[in-house]
Amino acid sequence: MWSTGGIGSIAVRAVAENPGMELVGVWVHSPEKAGRDAGEIVGIGPIGVAATNDADALIALRPDCVVYAASGPERDAGAMPDYVRLLEAGINVVSTTTNRLIYPDAFEPEAWRDELTAAAAAGGASLYASGIEPGFAADHLVLMLTTQSKSITKIHASEIAMYDDYPVAETMRDAMGFGLPLDATPYLAFPGAIAFQWGPGLRLIAHGLGLKIDEIRERFDRVATDRDLHVAFGTAQAGTCGALRTQAIAVIDGREAIIIEHVNRLAPDLGLEWGDRVDRPVYQVRIEGEPDIACTMTASLRDPGASGSTMEAGAGAMVSTAMRVVNAIPYVVQAEPGLLTALDLPLTLPRHVLR
Repeated sequence: MWSTGGIGSIAVRAVAENPGMELVGVWVHSPEKAGRDAGEIVGIGPIGVAATNDADALIALRPDCVVYAASGPERDAGAMPDYVRLLEAGINVVSTTTNRLIYPDAFEPEAWRDELTAAAAAGGASLYASGIEPGFAADHLVLMLTTQSKSITKIHASEIAMYDDYPVAETMRDAMGFGLPLDATPYLAFPGAIAFQWGPGLRLIAHGLGLKIDEIRERFDRVATDRDLHVAFGTAQAGTCGALRTQAIAVIDGREAIIIEHVNRLAPDLGLEWGDRVDRPVYQVRIEGEPDIACTMTASLRDPGASGSTMEAGAGAMVSTAMRVVNAIPYVVQAEPGLLTALDLPLTLPRHVLR
């Protein structure tokens, strides 16, 4: 297990509680956590596995697979050397960190992709990335739903979620633009940024359906809040961005055929022109064709505190994200070496799940 943040802690608990898996080591970033029992760190009591901040010691344990769940603003760049070390050592990796790796052929920079491919070949190991979105709700679920289709005219997959409990100011302001004037230019407003983040999901869908994407278009819309909003990352003042919508759009045969959309809000009454009022993440798929197909999905917990997350509204989604990779472990271990997508694996059905 690599890290004990929100997703990592859920994964530690899931593996420790699963009789078909053995937790042999846990890597932690903080020196204060090193040496402590991993079970105590994640809130389930002692399990006899001491956490370590010594990556070499973890690799020396020769695990079959590492669940990689590190987080942070530079998480992709920080994860790359770790992925390479693990793969070269012959250790399979399942990751929630680099969600753009859900479709490795579209992963950029290309030099990183080549480095990972070479490492996987050298070690005879595999890497698989997933989560609830990207990784399932707007891509893999879409493909499963299309197994009912005779013909398809358009696919529209969306996530509607509250972001008032997300505490990282750098992500919320600089990357997404919350709390900034509507004429400011956050990362998502730069040409190519939306396609960079969500293009892999479009390409996974297109690949699965045997389609060729002509181009990926982007749309970025914002609305201002009419009052000050005091949220986890700080205060969004009246007149600044309080809700936003991103759309990554695959143009196929000259028309906009597949859309992956995200609606993010700091207050539930903002941006209602883009979707229903929600108090927890909602994932929707609409497939126009024969037949028309509509699917709405939520992931929630009866006891949000059971996830160990302070983000109660999204606690169920965090568990779903962790379990997308934990449940995939035995299938990834058995797979041919390389960079995997959901199309390379059977359904990653859980084991020992009925309790």
